[in-house]
Amino acid sequence: MIKEVKLISLPKIEDPRGNLTFFEDNNQIPFKTERVFWTYDVPGGQTRGGHAYYKQNELIIALSGSFDVVITKPDGESKIYSLNRSYYGLYIPARTWRHLENFSTNALSLHASDSQFSESDYVRDFDEYVGLYEK
Repeated sequence: MIKEVKLISLPKIEDPRGNLTFFEDNNQIPFKTERVFWTYDVPGGQTRGGHAYYKQNELIIALSGSFDVVITKPDGESKIYSLNRSYYGLYIPARTWRHLENFSTNALSLHASDSQFSESDYVRDFDEYVGLYEK
């Protein structure tokens, strides 16, 4: 399993009728997909996310439009990944704080994860997240 955030190039099959991109478990992404969800119609200026997971690993893809994924380390240092091509996915391992912002009009983000939804897997308080690394 990859232990750090990584931009993954997904296959891009070019065709004059339109391109096709896909991902398969354990080939393009380093986990078996258990859940897929997407966000859309995000109003201007809004953010999504603002949490980490204890155990869940995730891949985020901009299927349409663009948005930024901001990864914040426990020391407060942040790195921005701008997603705007559907043949790139951002792999985010467990215990990584993230939020999404700067959504373009009609942006559509696809999220694939290796776990079914469990509220108990969410770390929603940044101070609690920092505490995971102070132990």
